[in-house]
Amino acid sequence: MLVLFETPAGFALFKVLDESKLDKDLWKHFETADVARKIVKLKAFSKFENTTEALGAATSLVKSKLSKGLRRFLKEQCEGEILAIADSKLGKIISDKLEINCVHNNAVMELLRGVRSQLGELISGLAGQDMAPMSLGLSHSLSRYTLKFSSDKVDTMIVQAIGLLDDLDKELNTYAMRVREWYGWHFPELGKIIQDNIQYARAVKLMGNRVNGSNLDFSGILAEEVESELKEAVVISMGTEVSDHDLENIKALCEQVISLSEYRAQLFDYLRSRMNAIAPNLTVLVGELVGARLIAHAGSLINLAKHPASTVQILGAEKALFRALKTKQQTPKYGLIYHASLIGQAPPKFKGKISRVLAAKSALSIRYDALGESSDATIGIEHRAKVEARLRQLEGKVLSRISGAAKGKAKIEAYDKDRKKGTPALLTAAKTYNPAADSTLEAPQQRDTSEQLPVKKKRHHEEIAEEKPVEIEEVTEESARRKKKKKRDPELVETEAVLSVTVDSTEEIVRKKKKKNKEQVSLLAVKTEVIEEQPFRKKKKKALSGPPVQEEQLKLEELGSNGQHNVEDVVKKSKKKRKETDLGAGLVDGEAGMEKKMKKKHKDAES
Repeated sequence: MLVLFETPAGFALFKVLDESKLDKDLWKHFETADVARKIVKLKAFSKFENTTEALGAATSLVKSKLSKGLRRFLKEQCEGEILAIADSKLGKIISDKLEINCVHNNAVMELLRGVRSQLGELISGLAGQDMAPMSLGLSHSLSRYTLKFSSDKVDTMIVQAIGLLDDLDKELNTYAMRVREWYGWHFPELGKIIQDNIQYARAVKLMGNRVNGSNLDFSGILAEEVESELKEAVVISMGTEVSDHDLENIKALCEQVISLSEYRAQLFDYLRSRMNAIAPNLTVLVGELVGARLIAHAGSLINLAKHPASTVQILGAEKALFRALKTKQQTPKYGLIYHASLIGQAPPKFKGKISRVLAAKSALSIRYDALGESSDATIGIEHRAKVEARLRQLEGKVLSRISGAAKGKAKIEAYDKDRKKGTPALLTAAKTYNPAADSTLEAPQQRDTSEQLPVKKKRHHEEIAEEKPVEIEEVTEESARRKKKKKRDPELVETEAVLSVTVDSTEEIVRKKKKKNKEQVSLLAVKTEVIEEQPFRKKKKKALSGPPVQEEQLKLEELGSNGQHNVEDVVKKSKKKRKETDLGAGLVDGEAGMEKKMKKKHKDAES
């Protein structure tokens, strides 16, 4: 049984002398070098020629791969033997490719620990003093390789720099607002004159008390117009007086603001240089700040290169994306990439399309920066030109639609003689403004009475009526007016009620007169009256129970067929006889009482 052991100097192959001692208390046999030599013995050793070969072999072992040097070494030394190995995956590869039986268990791992403890004694010519520097150098080389270390491509520095830059912006804003609020008690007009926070801090540091402002020169800080306005405001300032001790503290805060702003500018220059070195193509497309924020959000340039273009487009808007998916609304069109200059140049309705195009080109540029060997920005410049061309194409479509330069031949209209000379675009004259159309009230619709009246064949009485056209026209006008008025006038309602009351009163008067005549006749001839009363009563009831048309005719006859009675006379008579109309409700009872009286008179007459 053979044991494969890797060292910083090369591969060692040990022969197990006594396999029976591998089961129990194996560590006791490696307490001393003499006892260890009884268990294992060095059979062969493959030395690395240089550091590159050592690094290649180490990386292959880390990835569980079989290197060329190890394959050659095992073919020469392990024919027909059982090989004890520390990595089970590597053992499977060796058994498949080299047809060597490999063993991996707890006993093998314990054996490898014992060999490591006595490695300097088991391998002659390999002292511990030489082993330590070799292992240290190989570990450093292996760490650089696994971390993809490169002095020119350190994306970790970009992540830290952009984070510090954002923190500095927040702190600078807070400090500048504090300076404005603090010094505003002494010189409140200065806040409106100087808008920039850094210029404000420098002006306060130079001026101190506002009284000194009129004698100082601010040409190195402010423009001439702003300086003259400041000196005018010093004279008429309404601020309170501040002690010298307070002004010293305000000046110290102004120095902090100025120093932070200077460090922020220095940090931005550093970030720009690192972005141009690490991701030049991404920097050309989206800029230094947006590119650095994308790298920081993804964690590293390699992680960002693994993202597809759709993820790069909405990177930074994850909360909005998941909220839209949860509520089943529209997903966001852009995230951090929205702050790129190309998207800022696009119109609002084309920002989504340009962000999609820019994300696709940015994804290609990121992969070229992360995995490519060259550090030029040719890919980024080409992609930026394509995005700008797409933007001009989208804007050109809108311009062509507005200008009418669409595809197809132009339509030439034929000459029309009906067009006006003054207004050739109009076939008819232009309509004038109708001020009556401004009214929001609905105008009353005039109805044509001629259409409403049906045309019938002329009869004899209609021909006679045609001889009086004036009366018919008046009637039709009155009927049309009545139809137009939806609500009847209260005066007409009252007159109609009075007329109906007067008609009832006249009917009662006529009935009383007829009854009196009957009583006089009954005195002369009682027998004849008794015989004739029953048919007379029947005729009377039939007349009263006739149709309403006959009643109206009777009323008109009573009012006067010759037209002598007017409406005013009827109203006057009705006022005099209202007392009689109050009794109109009991007409039926009155008739019954009169019949009873007549019967009594007949009985008296007979007696």
